[in-house]
Amino acid sequence: MRNKLFLVLILLFSLPQMHAQVVDSTLVETDSVEVDTIPIIIPENGIQNPMAISAFLEKLYKLEKNHSGKINIVHIGDSHIQADLMTNRVRESLQAFFGNGGRGFIFPHSLAKTNGSWDVKFTSNGSWENHRIVSSVNVSKVGLSGIALTSRNDDFAIELNAKEQDNFFNTIKIITPDNEDTFNIATAKRTISFESNVPKSITHKIKNGEALSIIADKYNVSIAQLKKANGLKNDRIRAGKTLKIPSNEMQKKKIERSEFIPLPLLADDDSHFYVTQERLDKIYLLPNKTANNCTLNGIVIENNDPGIIYHNIGVNGAKLSDYNKYPMFFEQLKALQPDLIVVALGTNESFDKMKSEDYMIQLELFMQNVRKQETGTEILVATPSPSMFRRKIPNVYVADYAQKILNVAAENNYAVWDMYAQLGGLYGVTRNYRQGFMAGDRVHYSKAGYEKQGDLLSDAILATFRNYKNSKQ
Repeated sequence: MRNKLFLVLILLFSLPQMHAQVVDSTLVETDSVEVDTIPIIIPENGIQNPMAISAFLEKLYKLEKNHSGKINIVHIGDSHIQADLMTNRVRESLQAFFGNGGRGFIFPHSLAKTNGSWDVKFTSNGSWENHRIVSSVNVSKVGLSGIALTSRNDDFAIELNAKEQDNFFNTIKIITPDNEDTFNIATAKRTISFESNVPKSITHKIKNGEALSIIADKYNVSIAQLKKANGLKNDRIRAGKTLKIPSNEMQKKKIERSEFIPLPLLADDDSHFYVTQERLDKIYLLPNKTANNCTLNGIVIENNDPGIIYHNIGVNGAKLSDYNKYPMFFEQLKALQPDLIVVALGTNESFDKMKSEDYMIQLELFMQNVRKQETGTEILVATPSPSMFRRKIPNVYVADYAQKILNVAAENNYAVWDMYAQLGGLYGVTRNYRQGFMAGDRVHYSKAGYEKQGDLLSDAILATFRNYKNSKQ
């Protein structure tokens, strides 16, 4: 136990700008005290440097006051975000307060053979290829989802089913590389029936004592015809088996097939879209027959109500540098019309042992790429969540990232939500695990843990909004 405590203290003091923790120096002298008994001070939950998101807060103020318009928040991250557990909680909280403007960005992760949101279901009859931002750059056109989903077939259909009533939609946007017109959509399929003349099907069940000659005479066919129709090499047959009887007679057969009814799509600079006054729960994506292949970068579904649209974009294993590799990711952000972008990356960098200076270079490049699109969006950076190496060594890299993020927030004009501190910082992992908030790897969180993160973030946004609103009175 003493050796473990010395190791933790050495790691702690090797990083001079780490979040402050209350440390009892007598721990070094005591073998019976565990690391997770060190007192943890959690600061007040809120947004630091809120002036960097003042335009976003003003939009929230007007939305609440006028009950009109939509506000788009885009939350970008890694595996913590891809499954939409944390972000779904934030979505529900903010939409309960400001109104539900729609589900927002979705992607058929199941067709890419990976996990995704639980509240929207995708199925397809086709086969799909995928390429992800975490892979080496190739000719694949990776965009907003961080995953390029491609089919070379011309007869596929993707069924999108919005399982929850809150996700029913009036508008669907299709995001493709260079806004190519490669997809059609349909809200329904019709069944077409017709009749055709087909050879009449006659069978005979062999009885005891029957021979091929007897059966052939009964149906007025030759033994050779019987043998050919049933693939027989000799005249031996067995009671109980069934023979096909060849016939020149014809019979009527009813044939049915399904046919989709494509709908007219509109287009702007960033997407092709369909709008209807009827709220939909299901829609089909079909190939445009003029396209050689179809690549999908994402889908957006919205309703006609004012409120918040909370988009989540995450890729398992992703780092800031992965997003920075693909200019089209940032170009396609314009399709979401973001008012606020939440950046939540750093866990995978820490497991690469990336120095905080290099991490900050990638973070600053990411923000430059966002601002280059001139959408007017503001940026909120969430510090990485606490974790451990090999389930026992505190992850001091994310501690250093969190401190560096806070240090230059005002200088680089972004706001910060300090998730690292809210979850207990360097010594919070064991406690979170014992409370059921973390997975066994001490890196990922449980469903309850991600929901707790979502509650903390939505509480921080709402508290900052209340402060802003009070300052206007």
